[in-house]
Amino acid sequence: MDKTREEPRTNRTMSFTQRARRAQIIEETVQLVAEKGYSGATLSGIAQRAGISKPAVLHHFSTKGAVVEAAYHDVLQRLVDHVAKAVAAAPAEHGPAAYIREMIHYLATNPHHVRMIIESLSNQGGDRDSSARWRPLADIIASARTARRLDPNCQNRTTALIIGGAIDSIITEQLHDPDYDSATAAEHLIKLVETSYR
Repeated sequence: MDKTREEPRTNRTMSFTQRARRAQIIEETVQLVAEKGYSGATLSGIAQRAGISKPAVLHHFSTKGAVVEAAYHDVLQRLVDHVAKAVAAAPAEHGPAAYIREMIHYLATNPHHVRMIIESLSNQGGDRDSSARWRPLADIIASARTARRLDPNCQNRTTALIIGGAIDSIITEQLHDPDYDSATAAEHLIKLVETSYR
């Protein structure tokens, strides 16, 4: 298995040009993995798409696993930042609705990111902390329940897991059927969640 640890270099120790090159390599990796899958994405292919040599890629990342892991974290951070901004802008009682709406919107409009996440999770191995997926939403649900003067500790983990599964299913359906209306599905899911407050 590929070693997936990145070089100890940080953005602070890289020049502007190095940061730009690294960002370009990551973006091309996202596109290539989304189009060809993990096994179809090679260091040579990444280099070719970025218009650089394979040694230039290896200057930034020691292995294919390292560049794919960096691409996965980049995509995940963009998703988290987008959803977190929407949730922060919403009143606490509407946090879960903002989460659902923006998560589905972002994933539906960025199918390459969805495929990158799926490929990375399926092929990189290793133990990923499952609570990293459900805990932020469980906290949003608890805040919404508190704002509505309801018991804040009412199966929030289970509710977050159910919502996460529904979001995954909606996005999977849209990947298979581009005509599927994920925005309407998001609003339907929000209505189902709203009934749980009663």
